[in-house]
Amino acid sequence: MKVRAYALQAAIVAAVLLALYGLATLVAAKMRGLGVEPGFGFLWQRAGFDIGDTLIAFDAADTYGRAFLVGLLNTVSVAAVAIVASLGLGGALGLGQLARNRLLARLCEAYVELFRNVPLLLQVLIVYVLLIGRLPLPQEAWSLGPDVWLSKSGLALPWPTFTDVGLMLERPVLGRFTFSGGAMLTPEFLSVAAALTLFTAAYIAEVVRGSVQAVSRRQTEAAQALGLNDAQTLRFVVVPQALRSMIPPLANQLLNLIKNSSLAVAVGYPDLVAVADTTLNQSGHAVECIAIIMAVYLTLSLITAALMGGWHGRLLRQQGGYP
Repeated sequence: MKVRAYALQAAIVAAVLLALYGLATLVAAKMRGLGVEPGFGFLWQRAGFDIGDTLIAFDAADTYGRAFLVGLLNTVSVAAVAIVASLGLGGALGLGQLARNRLLARLCEAYVELFRNVPLLLQVLIVYVLLIGRLPLPQEAWSLGPDVWLSKSGLALPWPTFTDVGLMLERPVLGRFTFSGGAMLTPEFLSVAAALTLFTAAYIAEVVRGSVQAVSRRQTEAAQALGLNDAQTLRFVVVPQALRSMIPPLANQLLNLIKNSSLAVAVGYPDLVAVADTTLNQSGHAVECIAIIMAVYLTLSLITAALMGGWHGRLLRQQGGYP
């Protein structure tokens, strides 16, 4: 029986590989017919387009490969900011729904219902329109703190830079038209990061609420009997136990956030998808560009899943597994 099962699996794998090979051959022949040589050699060709929002230097004379690197870094940066912010906001909203203050609990519940039931793309567009339409010009920028300014140009803030004398904090300075120096987070970046945060936080809030409520009430009563107050009970008893059931669904939400970051193209933020779209239109290498997008998102998802799985496994070992 085992031999038959293995033979059947081998036959299925061989059939899939053969089908993929036939498809690849057909696509390659079609591309050659259009005058496009298949392969990834185009990555070393001159890009010929500029990217407005970059973490590393880039201009039109650089290669398509460097353009993809810029898009990858932009995707990772906006996703990383949104992950940190959504975890904090979602955790607060989840605990807020369980608060004894009814007004606070109802407000948190209303937030969750609102942002869970409005499409993310619409939220991205709404935040972007609000930022562009309501923010002042750079000359009238709002001050959010020492050397932190918010305007139509984006969020200007101090940023550490390396110079000949060592590491120093470079502060933004208002020029004739906009700010220079420091770091500038564009309205497109802020729109995508804010929308991803607001949307994902609503789902994380439900994960936190459900996980906390899953902890036996006897644990809370025992902690209070030992003299712990509500904050101490939550920190030392409830949350450590809730994390065991919280991490797997949290991992799913973070994976969704990373994939949802591809909606950044809707507001012109030059993420990986936007760069790939421009590249395939110019070079004609649509299959290769799509393959790069798939490979990058698959890799980011696998890394995130591995990190969350490692955290979950470590927590279980520390706490002796599931009760």
